[in-house]
Parts: sequence; C-alpha cells; structure tokens
Amino acid sequence: MPYRTMELLQLWMDEFIATDPDAGCRLDVLRHDGDTGEDTGLVIVRLQYASTDVYLQAAGPGDTAWEVHFGPRPNDFALRAEGVKLLSEELSVAARLCVFLEDKSIAHLRALESAV
Repeated sequence: MPYRTMELLQLWMDEFIATDPDAGCRLDVLRHDGDTGEDTGLVIVRLQYASTDVYLQAAGPGDTAWEVHFGPRPNDFALRAEGVKLLSEELSVAARLCVFLEDKSIAHLRALESAV
C-alpha cells in the first residue's frame, strides 16, 4: 500500500508545481485523518470560478487511482463564456494533477515492493 502522508503529498505537489507553475497558487495539501486515524493527506484545488470545494484523494486504501471530489455548493451559479473557459482551465489543472498523483502512487508502490 502506498502510504500517503501530508509530507509525502507535499513533496509530490512541489514536483507537480515545478512542472506546471501556473497551478501552484490554487493548490494546497492538508492533513487528513483516514478511517483509522492515520494521516492520509488531502489535496485541495481552490477554484476561483466556481463556489465549490474540490479535493483529490486516493480512490481507496491500497488503490493507486485517484478521484476528484466536488463538494456541495450553497447556490446555483452562472458563468458567461469566458468564465466557463477559465473554469475549464482550472478543472484541467485538477485532471492533470490527478493523473500525476496516480503516476506517483504507482511508482511509490513499485519502490516499496522492490525494497522488500
């Protein structure tokens, strides 16, 4: 199982930001307690063009797949074409980050397996 702590996720996030510098100002890593109380880390994408929380986390324990979760919003919102374009760019960052975290999880798991 690739154990992901806040510290490990921050290292991965720093690496992602180095390859995608425009994304850095909208990303954050927080401590997140898993079902057993262990720090599993949580990745936040702060959207400027939508009033919802977006976070990324592993799909499940032992899973290298990641999911993007969209939190509830208090109200409907409307965007003009330019706003939709800007929101789609933010969601594209979330998608790229999700793929990046999956790749890092797979590599991390392989490294743990080869060390045994």
